[in-house]
Amino acid sequence: MPGGALGPLVPADLRCLSGAGAEPPEGSAGAVRALSARLLGLAGDPARDPDPAVYLALRLAREHDPQLEQRYLERLQDAFQQPFGRSTAEPPQTGRLALYLLGLQATCAPLSPQRSLVTWLKYYLEEDWTGSRQQGHPITSYYQYGLGVLALCVHHKRVREEVVRRLLTAQHRGKLGHSGNTVDTEAVLALAFTCLERRRLVGTELVAELQVAAHEASKNMAKAQGPDGVIGNIYSTPWALQVFLATGECQTEPAFGQAMAALLENLEAFGTAATMAQALPVLHGRSYLDIASMRCGEEPDTLTPLDMEPLAEVPGNKKVQLVVECPLPWCYELRLYDRLVPVPAAASLLDVLQAAAALEPRDFRFHTQDTPQGPFLTEVLGLEARQEKRNYWQILTAPSTPLQMGIADYRPQDGETLILRLSEW
Repeated sequence: MPGGALGPLVPADLRCLSGAGAEPPEGSAGAVRALSARLLGLAGDPARDPDPAVYLALRLAREHDPQLEQRYLERLQDAFQQPFGRSTAEPPQTGRLALYLLGLQATCAPLSPQRSLVTWLKYYLEEDWTGSRQQGHPITSYYQYGLGVLALCVHHKRVREEVVRRLLTAQHRGKLGHSGNTVDTEAVLALAFTCLERRRLVGTELVAELQVAAHEASKNMAKAQGPDGVIGNIYSTPWALQVFLATGECQTEPAFGQAMAALLENLEAFGTAATMAQALPVLHGRSYLDIASMRCGEEPDTLTPLDMEPLAEVPGNKKVQLVVECPLPWCYELRLYDRLVPVPAAASLLDVLQAAAALEPRDFRFHTQDTPQGPFLTEVLGLEARQEKRNYWQILTAPSTPLQMGIADYRPQDGETLILRLSEW
């Protein structure tokens, strides 16, 4: 069944790469194909929990393994069989359900089995907001909230004006988050705005506001670009590229080519299924808005899974200097922790944190939150980063270089100093 019955969301004359083939950037086809094959290999591992973002990346690629993709879809459907419901004990599952619905639309399957899930997503969008009405932001995050609006739009469902204005207000007032997180969030919102505007799922007056907001987001992406071409951080760069692709500004915005070059130069940083799933759609010249205009049965069955090679064991040990800083107004003393932590030579930053907690459980403790991109540092020494306080735990390599990788992926060098700093956004 064709998935484009509702019409493409990205007009052909706005595409930066070839609309039908979505060719990878010149000279990069081999690397992009290898990354697709590695993600396919990870998707075929039954020991890994299925992730709707991984399925989306597989479906938006140029080459496919239809049988493996179908098996992965069945695993996803099994994982989402549990009934959704009203729970005050847990936050709404806005982002998770939104990604799943986007994945279902990418299958071009009939819409009837999804109606109850669409209804639940609408409920979560309301519950997500009313649960924190006093703070004036979603319980989950603007990122998840924006994904929810995008999923409804791709399914051609109208969204209440009040819901859309919550996102417009947050963008206008700069309440979306910190550094790379801001790029991710504003990019998701820009995709949702562009979808709503092109689908005409809102009133005429709001359409004009959405056009302006999407253009503003694109300008903000360009302003956030560093001299190395990275926008925010290396993992937020693919989200920014999705915005340029979806709005068509990739044709005129120099930041697009520079960011794409930076992404290709740093493909080794995308070593997990979740991070590969972030990078691959834009490497194939596509954004999440292309989901609604896909055609089933036209994909070439030419991709073979590539098994990931296990990380080579590195003999010996190393020592990493771990520093925790908490400036005013949150703490009176800037440096709260400063220790040399011995770890195996192949240890990641997450391993370093765990080793420090094991060595000095009274002096060092931390908590993380699981995200699609891996564990995210939320609390150190009992100090929790909170959205309403507009702060977060920034990680730097001494003296002042922000870390561009996740704590589970980054492997510090022997003698390196890492700083965990409670920072304001």
